[in-house]
Amino acid sequence: MSSGALTPEELETLLEDAFVIRDRTALAGLFETDGLLVAAGTAARGAGIDALASALWARDLSYLAQPRRVLQAGNTALIVAEQSISVVHRSADTRWRYAIALLKPIAKEVMP
Repeated sequence: MSSGALTPEELETLLEDAFVIRDRTALAGLFETDGLLVAAGTAARGAGIDALASALWARDLSYLAQPRRVLQAGNTALIVAEQSISVVHRSADTRWRYAIALLKPIAKEVMP
């Protein structure tokens, strides 16, 4: 199975799934090679995304996908969600991946 998603909306769902099951490999596969994840006051690129995710999970933080608006121009899209703002890109393999994800993770006990 290829990493990435068929639509920007699906990408959000896959990110939530990776957070819920705490799958570092799946999470990292949702980002471009030089993608940027910013969460809980920390930023990470590329291979560092794995470590940032582990640090968030150690604090029992998660992510809930609630896309409110998706604006697409060609192979680039902006996703505005309740807990995030992200820029995503469709690669040559037709899969969408995060170029930049600014997340506001929430405590797992707050999740519905």
